[in-house]
Amino acid sequence: MLNIKATIDNNSGFCFGVTYAIDMAEEILNEEGQLYCLGDIVHNDEEVQRLTQKGLKIISVEDLIDIKDAKVLIRAHGEPPETYMLALKNNIELVDASCPVVLKLQNRVKESFDDDEAPILIYGKHGHAEVKGLLGQTNGEAKVFTNQAELDEIQLPKKVKLFSQTTKSTKSLYAFRDYLVSKGHEVEFNDTICRQVSNRDLQLREFVTQFDLVVFVAGVKSSNGKILYDVCKEFNPNSYFVSDTSEISSVWFKENNTVGICGATSTPLWQMQAVKEFVENLQ
Repeated sequence: MLNIKATIDNNSGFCFGVTYAIDMAEEILNEEGQLYCLGDIVHNDEEVQRLTQKGLKIISVEDLIDIKDAKVLIRAHGEPPETYMLALKNNIELVDASCPVVLKLQNRVKESFDDDEAPILIYGKHGHAEVKGLLGQTNGEAKVFTNQAELDEIQLPKKVKLFSQTTKSTKSLYAFRDYLVSKGHEVEFNDTICRQVSNRDLQLREFVTQFDLVVFVAGVKSSNGKILYDVCKEFNPNSYFVSDTSEISSVWFKENNTVGICGATSTPLWQMQAVKEFVENLQ
């Protein structure tokens, strides 16, 4: 035994929106044994697999076209208006587990678009479910960008409105605002980062510095996971990203190491506990 002491970060794990969606899904699955979900309920393959074994069936918008008279869960990321229209047409009962923070953002984007005073920019990941929902509030007219190079390619008037996907980096969002101002634009700025997510950034900085090395647990599809892992790596270079215990290598560890275990807002506690047990039992 390497006598490793591992500690799970109390602030890591599901955010409110994900917890809300999974609780709703499990309640229905326990009562009815099956439920459709529009897209992965959370960007974590292991948690999705756990729920599919209980009867959750992941479907796409294309699948939804052919489904009628059924019950379908909308996950925390939210959906564009056309999804609700299709559900109404097909007599689908929507179980709306959209995160309240995302819904509020959708309303702000729609109101801003309806004002029609200036084009809308959205700092976010192309194709992400939440971003699709936001684009839907603008009839697809908002411009999405992920970095400065993409931003520079967009032809913009003097005044613009800037929003962000809720799980992006606060630091980067403010940097893009300042960059636009430096280029002579008048920016109507909307800080739409979820504070439960952005606060994780600050909490992680303190947490990871307490250990010899850090194991960060998240699904490979998690945007939030990528951002938070970068924070871990910046403040503790001995940080490793894993999606499950099979990706953990014994060569990372030395005898009597202290190990911090943390994760994304889409990482279940049971998964971090499994990593803790695995690490502490390394030979």
